[in-house]
Amino acid sequence: MFIQQLYTNCLSEAAYFIESNGEVAIIDPLRDYEQYIAMAKEKNAQIKYIFETHFHADFVSGHIDLSNATGAPIIYGPGATTNYAITNAAHGQIFQLGNVTIEALHTPGHTLESTCYLLRDEHQKPHAIFTGDTLFVGDVGRPDLSSGDMSSEELASIMYETLTEKIIPLPDDVIVYPAHGPGSSCGKNLGPNTFSTIGEEKQTNHALQPQSKDDFIQAVTTGLSTAPVYFAINAAINQKGYDNIETIIQKGTQALDVAAFKVAVKNDAIILDTRHASIFTQGFIPGSLFIGLEGRFAEWAGCLIPFDKNIVLITEPTKEKETVVRLARVGFDKVIGYLQGGFETWKNAGEKIDMIIDVEPDELIMDIPHDPNLTVVDVRKENEYADGHLKNAVNLPLNDLTDVSLLGEFEENENIYVHCAGGYRSVIALSIFKKEGIHNVRNVVGGWAKIKEEAGAKIEKSKEVLN
Repeated sequence: MFIQQLYTNCLSEAAYFIESNGEVAIIDPLRDYEQYIAMAKEKNAQIKYIFETHFHADFVSGHIDLSNATGAPIIYGPGATTNYAITNAAHGQIFQLGNVTIEALHTPGHTLESTCYLLRDEHQKPHAIFTGDTLFVGDVGRPDLSSGDMSSEELASIMYETLTEKIIPLPDDVIVYPAHGPGSSCGKNLGPNTFSTIGEEKQTNHALQPQSKDDFIQAVTTGLSTAPVYFAINAAINQKGYDNIETIIQKGTQALDVAAFKVAVKNDAIILDTRHASIFTQGFIPGSLFIGLEGRFAEWAGCLIPFDKNIVLITEPTKEKETVVRLARVGFDKVIGYLQGGFETWKNAGEKIDMIIDVEPDELIMDIPHDPNLTVVDVRKENEYADGHLKNAVNLPLNDLTDVSLLGEFEENENIYVHCAGGYRSVIALSIFKKEGIHNVRNVVGGWAKIKEEAGAKIEKSKEVLN
């Protein structure tokens, strides 16, 4: 028996490859599915099953393309309905995989169709459970996604029964392999690791501690951040189906000359620049949205880019296909090409360019007492801001900038200095400021990590943190 967790950091997502005696099962595959076929080939094995733990909201699964390429059936839990062929596993149904077995455990709560898969070894001993978004390291799946007509409280009540009856009774040494790790928005506060054991979770996971159902419901439904806007879109795509990824790649990697690129932009295509933040600030095409490949690229693209508009790309050389694939992972299928030669081609053609001025944290701290029009904008999340921020800094979380009308609150005479934690999100935010015609802006290099080290920085915390 062979198990490999395939973890994708920018999505905090884990897919799984299980092989036994020449037969393979894939659990929660990513959109770019070829890696699983290559792994099976290396093992001289055949993919027999594709298991889905639920309708994922934070990425588009590769289940359909992988099934079409291999002939392996797509298996969901009870109650899942789709626009393509699937097998609905019954609770307790056993699937033979070489010398091991996989049992479907219907575990509703995060979503109604949520199902975990219990792997038993060659001796039929429970070895590992693939929990999807039902159980994470240190947390459980949020009950406010894909709930249909049910309230979060109703789903949380169902989740309580699921955990009590189907998860907690498992042996302590069973390995827990969840679908997500730290940074995922599918839970409230996931732990730092990407796998655990049932025993460890019984000791440390707040949701598995002895408690009443009412207390459990209160714990898992309070303090939830707003779900990213693309979650509902991705869940629907996973249920309804999608275009073949090869078609999306072929369309998205068409090279455009400057004239064709300008026509696309004139026809309302979004310019997405995926170069490194430090390169982007030095020069970019006016009106570009920056989301660099070096950060949580797909997540921020899903939050900030409308799904119904065409996209044209500015990338670093050879990064065109990677960009298209990573966008496809969260459901974008309207990339229509990239500027051949990238930004240098645009600049060399004599076209207009824009830039963002970078300032060091010490310059910011020196400027604050001497410039009455200076405004510090902190684009970190509310909890990050609450834990420590510059005095009088305005908190405008990046995810709120889906509503660009918020930028109308700034006055023309304000000198706006923008920062995040380390310098990635601030450049995304500043590209939006620039796109909306606000140009008196600065990017604070290094973000909060560097600002808080400055001797003259006046730092305060929100009252709820101090208390």
